[in-house]
This record gives sequence, structure tokens and C-alpha cells, in this order.
Amino acid sequence: MTQLTGQRATDDDVVHLTVPADGGYLGVLRTATAGLAARLQFALDEIEDLRIAVDEACAMLLAIATPDAELECRFSVTEDALTVEVTVPTVPGATLPAESSFAWKVLTALTTSASATAGDGRATISLLTRRSTGY
Repeated sequence: MTQLTGQRATDDDVVHLTVPADGGYLGVLRTATAGLAARLQFALDEIEDLRIAVDEACAMLLAIATPDAELECRFSVTEDALTVEVTVPTVPGATLPAESSFAWKVLTALTTSASATAGDGRATISLLTRRSTGY
């Protein structure tokens, strides 16, 4: 499989976590994010930025999730980057905040790139963060 980084990831380099779509479970995803970023030897400030970005992306999705939904998180690890894709089933007519919103400004400021897709009753936010070269 080819990731957003253009590099190939093996199945061992992909972690899937599914938690209830409830703010009380976001700590699990923040902890997993920090652990995987540390494995890639991200700097401490990069790890914290990514944790905040994942938290913000999840908050955006929780606002439009169906009742009793599950939040699916897919972490893809490559040599110098971590891609996080968070997906939830959405309520009919749900839309993500506009790219000009404060939430999107946060995501794009804290990651290398951020994108979203919505359709067929699901929404996904993808975050790509590359490790700085000066670790």
C-alpha cells in the first residue's frame, strides 16, 4: 500500500484503533499518537503538535457523528512520517467545518498537511506529519 508520503508501508507499519465516538476516549488516541511519533524519533514539540492536531480532528468528527458511533483511527508509519486517518459514520446532512475555519487553521498549522473527505454517510480527516530533519 502506498501512503500519502509516497513511501511504501508494510502491514506491520499500520495500526488500527477503534474507540467509541465519545470525548472520554480521545486520550487513548492521543497516547497512541504520541507513542508512534516517539517511535519515529519526532522531537517533543512535534509530538505535542501532532497530539493536539489529532485531538482537534477528532473533535470535528465527534460533532457530526451518529449516536453510538465508533471512531476509527488508522496510523500509518513510514521512515520519516506518520499519517493519521480518523473516520466516523455521520448524521444525515452533516458537513465538516470550512477550510477557512479556526479548526482547519489549527490542523494545517500543526501538521505537514491535512485533508478531509465526506460522503456515503462517513467523514474522514487525514493528517500527515513529517519528522523534522534535525532530530
